[in-house]
Amino acid sequence: MNKFFILLFIANLSFAQNNITTAKIKSDGKDGLHKLVLPTQLRSLSNDDLSDFRIFDSKKNEVPYYFEARSNQSSNTKFVPYKIISKTVVPNKNTVLIFENPKSTINEVILEMANSNITKSYSISGSMDNEKWFGLVNDDFLSPVYPEESSSGFSTVSIPICFYKYLKIDFNDKKTLPINILNVGYFNSKTSKNTLLNVSYKSKSVTELKLEKKTRIRINFDNPQILNQISFAISNPKLYKRTVSVYKKATRKVKYKFENYQEQLASFELNSETNNTFDISQIFEKELLIEIENQDNQPLIISNIQFFQVPIHIITDLKANENYTITTGNKDLNIPQYDLENFKNSISTNLPKAQIIETKQIKNNAETTVSKTLWQESWFMWVCILVGGIAIAYFATSLAKDMNNKS
Repeated sequence: MNKFFILLFIANLSFAQNNITTAKIKSDGKDGLHKLVLPTQLRSLSNDDLSDFRIFDSKKNEVPYYFEARSNQSSNTKFVPYKIISKTVVPNKNTVLIFENPKSTINEVILEMANSNITKSYSISGSMDNEKWFGLVNDDFLSPVYPEESSSGFSTVSIPICFYKYLKIDFNDKKTLPINILNVGYFNSKTSKNTLLNVSYKSKSVTELKLEKKTRIRINFDNPQILNQISFAISNPKLYKRTVSVYKKATRKVKYKFENYQEQLASFELNSETNNTFDISQIFEKELLIEIENQDNQPLIISNIQFFQVPIHIITDLKANENYTITTGNKDLNIPQYDLENFKNSISTNLPKAQIIETKQIKNNAETTVSKTLWQESWFMWVCILVGGIAIAYFATSLAKDMNNKS
């Protein structure tokens, strides 16, 4: 009997295999590193941490890769030089550098200079016409600059905030030789929004809760989706200011019983004076509930709701004329460890692009029909159950007879 139940348990396990998702890679037909964007559909069918993601070549060998995830915003810092009007060097006395300030106000100057281990004193003055000068900094000191990775470096010189069109830096060269000033300028930092992936939903339903003075919106996706941003388009009224909460359905244990409740995932404010696009902490859900507090106002007329996902890029080495297959869905796999990830800091971000296509999900029953042994067949399991039932009835009848004979 023990062997029967063990066999029955193993048979049931054979029908509880993972759903496997496959996809293919379409490249430019050249050898080398490529960058691929992970589609939202493929990501939704994978583990949340993508530990089940694998790339195989035509010989079923694993192909190394690493993920490159970027935030919703990226910043780009660039050194912008000022126009140098004159540079005068008087041996054993001083070096005078005059440059033009294109800004309305200025409170610091960035000096790009050749590496030097000299501490140099300097003074700074300002002028509106490059003739009459007014003092700003007197007898301050410039620290040595010699970064290991370059033959030049940057040093920041602070000055009182001013509006002068021309600035003059006077370096004292009486005790030390002149230092080589290559450029004078500033760092221009630009922050830009990265392109996000649109995540489509399966269905949307809107319910007006008049007694609670709320609008409840139920969003359903085909599969759990990664969400990083929500955007609303409000067509009416023209002026509004409403509190919005995003929930998911959850279960908790209270006094030895389980109960369903709504767990809050995000909260923000819809306002007619903003674009109503909100970055949120990452959500991975199949169903969402959105509640809008209307108070005593008429419900908002929402023309559109959009969900977005921060893209994940895959960096991998592809060969020309090779066929590659992607698989996900095996929940038992761990995050792979590839050598390629150790070199990601030295790999250019400007790589040729490849595309992931033909995403398909293979259900359990499709897998089990590929290759089944005798004990995996469904009819064999039912035969075992029948035989087990007969055996239990036989032993029960025998035990009852024995008890009657003893009595």
